[in-house]
Amino acid sequence: MIKRALKSFPDGIDPESGKAKHRQLEEILRRFVELHAPPGTAVPSERELSEHFQVARMTVRQAIDALVADEVLERVVGVGTFVARPKMDLQIKLTSYSEEMHRRGMVPDARVLTFEQVPASHLVARELQIDPGQPVVRFRRQLLADGEPMSVDENFIPAWHVPGMLEEEPPTSLYRVLSERYGMVIEWGEDTIEATAATASTARLLNVDLGAPLLKIQRHAYVSRSMVDYSVSYYRADRYKLWVPLQRPGIRTPRTYHPGRHQAT
Repeated sequence: MIKRALKSFPDGIDPESGKAKHRQLEEILRRFVELHAPPGTAVPSERELSEHFQVARMTVRQAIDALVADEVLERVVGVGTFVARPKMDLQIKLTSYSEEMHRRGMVPDARVLTFEQVPASHLVARELQIDPGQPVVRFRRQLLADGEPMSVDENFIPAWHVPGMLEEEPPTSLYRVLSERYGMVIEWGEDTIEATAATASTARLLNVDLGAPLLKIQRHAYVSRSMVDYSVSYYRADRYKLWVPLQRPGIRTPRTYHPGRHQAT
C-alpha cells in the first residue's frame, strides 16, 4: 500500500539542497506516515526505497534508523519495517486497571481466567508473608483496552481479608471492591519491574509471539502496615513504555510534567 502511494508522492530528494539526503528522506517518510499510513502498515524495503528515490541504501538505512529511534517506525526481525503503534506510558500508580484505562480515554475490559480460593504456595506465602497452605483468593485476568489484549494480571489476597468475595461475581475493579466493600483503601505499595519473555500460555493470551519481550511487574500492596495483595502482571512491551518521574528529596517540582509534552525521541 505504501509502495503504491510512494510512486505518486509529490516530494523527492533535491540534490541541490544543502540538507543531507538522508535528512530529506527522513522528512518525506515522516510526513507520509503522519498523513497516509496507519499504525501497522508495512514500509517498502530499503532496496525499493533506494530505487524509488535514487539514493544509496545507506542513505535509506540512515533515514529509517532515525525514524525507528523516534518510534515512528519499528523493525520486526525477519519480517520487515512497519509504522509503529504508539506506546502508552506505564505510570506506576496505585489505581486499578479500569481506572487507568478510563483516564486514557480507552474502553477497558477483562476476561476472567481464574477466580477461586487456593492454599498459598510456598512462593505466594513468602510474598504475602503468611504461612504456606493458608487460604488465598486467586484472581487471574486477561486485561484488554479497546478490545486488544494488553496484560495478564494475577492477584493473591489472603482470604480472611475478603470474606464472601467468591460468592459474588468477579469484580470489574478489584481495588474499588476492596475499598467499597471491605474498607481497605490501598495506601502504598512496592513494585519490582523486570524484563521477561512470553511463555506459550502468556503469548497466546497477549496475542504475541512465543518469547516476545514483556514487562513483568510484581506488586506488594498495603493498607497501613498490612499487606493485602500480591500481584504479578505481564505487560506487552510493544504497547507500553515505562515512565518513572524522578525528584531529588527536598526539591519542589517547578511545574507539572507529562511525557507527552516533551517528545525527545
